[in-house]
Amino acid sequence: MHFGEHLTIDGYGGSYNKLNSEQIVYSALNELSNILGMKKLSKPVVLYAPSNDKKDPGGWSGFLVIAESHISVHTFPHRGFVSIDVYTCQNDLNTNIVEDYFIGSFDLKDIEVNFLKRGTRYPEKDIY
Repeated sequence: MHFGEHLTIDGYGGSYNKLNSEQIVYSALNELSNILGMKKLSKPVVLYAPSNDKKDPGGWSGFLVIAESHISVHTFPHRGFVSIDVYTCQNDLNTNIVEDYFIGSFDLKDIEVNFLKRGTRYPEKDIY
């Protein structure tokens, strides 16, 4: 038994136009939560993050608070890169659905995936 699951995806070689679209980032957050049967606590929030003149050339950052935790997307269109987190207290997250969804959403050529089980010692009962 564990509390939740945290999937991170780093996507490479994505479409500049798709990674640079506020609407695609918004839709990805909104649609994926529906596909996974997660309860939205708010509408997705998507903001433009300007370049910091270092390694970040700017892009869109989106966040969705769900009852089960959160989904976030950070795009870097000039680098063809996206960084994604899906954290849920649901168990048995179908990682293949999530991976395929984002590959299609941003036309990713390659992905790097990390999967963590969170709260492996989560108490079965209230302790206070």
